[in-house]
Amino acid sequence: MTFRVWAPAASRVHVRTGGADHEMTAGGEGWWFSDVPAPPGTDYAFVLGDDEKALPDPRSAWQPDGVHGPSRIYDHTAFDWTDQGWTGRALPGGVIYELHIGTFTPEGTFDAAIGRLGHLVDLGVTFVEVLPVNSFDGTDGWGYDGVLWGAAHEHYGGPDGFKRFVDACHARGLAVVLDVVYNHLGPSGAYLDRFGPYFAGQNDWGPGLNLDGEGSDEVRRYVLDNALGWLRDFHVDALRLDAVHALNDRRATHLLEELAIEVEALSAAVRRPLTLIAESDLNDPKLVTAREGGGYGLQAQWCDDLHHALHVTLTGETSGYYGDFAAAGALERTLERAFFHAGTWSSFRERTHGRPVDTRTLPGHRFLIYLQNHDQIGNRATGDRLSASVSPGRLACGAAIVFCSPYTPMVFMGEEWAASTPWQFFASFPDPELAEAVRAGRRREFARHGWGEAEVPDPVDPATVERSRLDWSELAEEGHREMLDLYRSLIALRRTHPALTDPRLDRFGVRAQGSLLVIDRGPLRLVCNFGPDAADLGEQAGEVLLGWGPATASHLPPDTFAIIDTDRR
Repeated sequence: MTFRVWAPAASRVHVRTGGADHEMTAGGEGWWFSDVPAPPGTDYAFVLGDDEKALPDPRSAWQPDGVHGPSRIYDHTAFDWTDQGWTGRALPGGVIYELHIGTFTPEGTFDAAIGRLGHLVDLGVTFVEVLPVNSFDGTDGWGYDGVLWGAAHEHYGGPDGFKRFVDACHARGLAVVLDVVYNHLGPSGAYLDRFGPYFAGQNDWGPGLNLDGEGSDEVRRYVLDNALGWLRDFHVDALRLDAVHALNDRRATHLLEELAIEVEALSAAVRRPLTLIAESDLNDPKLVTAREGGGYGLQAQWCDDLHHALHVTLTGETSGYYGDFAAAGALERTLERAFFHAGTWSSFRERTHGRPVDTRTLPGHRFLIYLQNHDQIGNRATGDRLSASVSPGRLACGAAIVFCSPYTPMVFMGEEWAASTPWQFFASFPDPELAEAVRAGRRREFARHGWGEAEVPDPVDPATVERSRLDWSELAEEGHREMLDLYRSLIALRRTHPALTDPRLDRFGVRAQGSLLVIDRGPLRLVCNFGPDAADLGEQAGEVLLGWGPATASHLPPDTFAIIDTDRR
């Protein structure tokens, strides 16, 4: 086995394995090497200079004893894949389902999640987006405090467990999206800076990476190799890139463009589509514009403006960043153009923000639309879902807008049956001081928004993660069953009517008529009534393909919708 590690500033490096320290030889460009007989399954760690502390491998693929313990040699070729016939899925026309392995099932493991894939197939989704699964300190957490980016979290089932999950998804026709975090590292176990100049400054969540300073070539390579490894070695189909606006890169070729170039090359080699989806607060269509058109070449991005406009319409909340979206016509404007802030004033940023989307050239499928996601639920003080405060009819109207839009729909786990369980912020750092700091920080953050200390769940209390686990018994209960039937029907309708997956934004019509929102998709028309009174639609010609409650083609009670085929007279 050839051990290798990048440690450009170290005077000497040893690899500790088999109860002994073995001296490593300096190679070129800061790399160290050592050949030591060691089969797969052998534990190892690196000792730098005079420091006696053994550190895990920054490129570790397996951390069975947590982020502070030794790494273990993992053989990617040993797994028995059964997905040789899998040709992948392209994003256009797809439906994404976002889930967190630790709370998707009571067991919180990859293998347990496999047992629920039949539900996702029956629902009609085509992409399963998994929140980060890389190693973080503790057993339970969202995954955004990861520090060893290439090692699947042992508590979920480790690298073999994740491969079993991906293999099982492919066997059922489901593509897998993995959420990856390259904008910061977590507060416990982040040893990268001991090896080399990995860090450059801090952002809101922790140390950021050195992407454009001295020694940054190998740091960028670290990110690129990690991304390619998930796609190649774990057969993942797409990556969701967390908060790319926090990637500080002043190079002529941005890291995101460089990643898109290398992923395109890998896609050609493995002969299946590979997709990059950004989470970005920039409102800059350059991210999802093709490189031939001067963009970065990513395939899609989350679109929080669409979420915010829908949220205000459904809930009436106008605090914080929701304030801008209370403006007259905000929902129609955002649905038409993807971005509400498009070179326009943003009150909560106190500056102009964003750039317009060219609706003639950019297809809608490059923007994700959703009523809820892990951030928009979990970053509320009590982790309450929309179903805790919004009527079923209003939720149904929101879902109809999502699935009748020209954008790529995404569902957060449990949303499809109006789950009553919250999804709260939780962590399980073993260090008492760090745990207390997280607890105090969470309470301090929400105190600024008027929440009392007793109202904010303790993030490190095991009861918090237990409350956040889905209750699968709800599927058969009244109220939940009807919502699930609706989501299945909306997804099936989207699949069978090409007009609903047409991504051309310049052929998409949306307008308000008093309390009604009307969306035209070719021959199909969605009409939602958000007003307090029933609406008489007059002589609406056409057949109702799907509706909520007693809605008809000519009469809509409050908080109902109808999808009408105007060709069927």
